[in-house]
Amino acid sequence: MILIADSGSTKTSWCLTHQSEVVMTFSTEGFNPYFTTSDYIIESLRKNLPDTINPDEILQVHFYGSGCFPDKKIVISNALEVLFSKAQVNVEMDLIGTARALLGNTPGFAAILGTGTNSCLYDGKAITMNIDSLGYILGDEGSGTFIGKRLLADYLHGYMPSKEAELFTEKFRTTKEEVFNRIYSQPLANRFCASFVPFLKEPQVSVEYKNEVLNYAFTQFFDKLVSHYPSFNDHTFNCTGSVAYYFRDELLKVALQYGMEPGVILKEPMDGLVYYHQDH
Repeated sequence: MILIADSGSTKTSWCLTHQSEVVMTFSTEGFNPYFTTSDYIIESLRKNLPDTINPDEILQVHFYGSGCFPDKKIVISNALEVLFSKAQVNVEMDLIGTARALLGNTPGFAAILGTGTNSCLYDGKAITMNIDSLGYILGDEGSGTFIGKRLLADYLHGYMPSKEAELFTEKFRTTKEEVFNRIYSQPLANRFCASFVPFLKEPQVSVEYKNEVLNYAFTQFFDKLVSHYPSFNDHTFNCTGSVAYYFRDELLKVALQYGMEPGVILKEPMDGLVYYHQDH
């Protein structure tokens, strides 16, 4: 059996497969090696792994996670090797997982547009180039945090159209003081900002305002990041993440404007990872 994990800092999605069949899927808390220890991961998984899983039957574990840089991924691998003592354990960055899910063994361009932003060129085996998105304060163009910041700024400045501003007030009941407290004094300001993105899916929001906000965000994503990859428009545009998935049409319109043909868009990389590891 093969166990595959796609982990962020708050949630890990797991999929157990056997002979090209999905046996089960489940979730646990996220494990970022910058914020946890091997002992904690062992304790947490012993409590939260489904009872039907027999660790001795698992021959491979493939873990893709945020923060799993070469000098840190040993925190994850040490824990998994204790829990699954008969398995070959492989731990990689989430961006490698995204590239494999989207492209398999084919070279190309892959990106993540979720709460944050990431992107790379991939040669079919490894990432060959990655332009740092600089995080949500300095960059992360096109991300949920980037879009959420724009919505909050428009609302607080009074630039949001009146109909949308009334809806925003009714839906969120927030004030400038509350926003400032959450962004400047509380942890996880990026997630707070990104939590406002579903507002653009409200049917009362005008197409004009929605398109203006999204076109700006995605144009910045291409202008500041994508277009700086060598021969970027020789590749198709492939992306995972909730922002890419739910605003696919608006995103691909901008991609075409930059000369990139649409490729694969996935909400989450797990389906592609299952196929990749079954194929291997």
